[in-house]
Amino acid sequence: MPNHFVSNNPISPPFPDHLQQALFGLGCYWGAERKFWQQTGVFSTAVGFTGGTLDKPTYKDVCTGETGHNEVVLVIFDPSIICYQQLLIIFWESHNPTQGMRQGNDTGTQYRSGIYTFDELQQQQALKSKAHYQAKLTNSGFDLITTEILNAATFYYAADDHQQYLAKNPQGYCGLGGVGIKF
Repeated sequence: MPNHFVSNNPISPPFPDHLQQALFGLGCYWGAERKFWQQTGVFSTAVGFTGGTLDKPTYKDVCTGETGHNEVVLVIFDPSIICYQQLLIIFWESHNPTQGMRQGNDTGTQYRSGIYTFDELQQQQALKSKAHYQAKLTNSGFDLITTEILNAATFYYAADDHQQYLAKNPQGYCGLGGVGIKF
């Protein structure tokens, strides 16, 4: 794997020991990745797939809707600079978590909202943040959150040309957008 196009840090292990990882699905992974790489304290990001049944899926495989995989962004972060809770806020505010198997015009299982946790603390924080944001959304007339919160499964890296796509292609497509409700 090449280094990160923006930060020049590695996008695949090994990472420095003091860093932690988070994994989010919030629609098209190009825009999702950009949301996270722009944050101070994020060491690196990578796009890929998780949650499905096919080993080593390609983008073409995932787009069939038959693999069960979700487009996700792996976030490698320094918890002394940006905490997991701050990443959760970015996650919730950056997409519409009530749309089920889509984000905007992007439709299919690979565009579902998901938080994939690496330990019990992340799991608890994710569930608590979901309840908090659901209350905010309900008060504003939105439907129920459809976000899945699961233990992280195997992360499969997308092809090199998909990594940091919007930095390499600044006019590239990004259908990602929040609902305008602050966390």
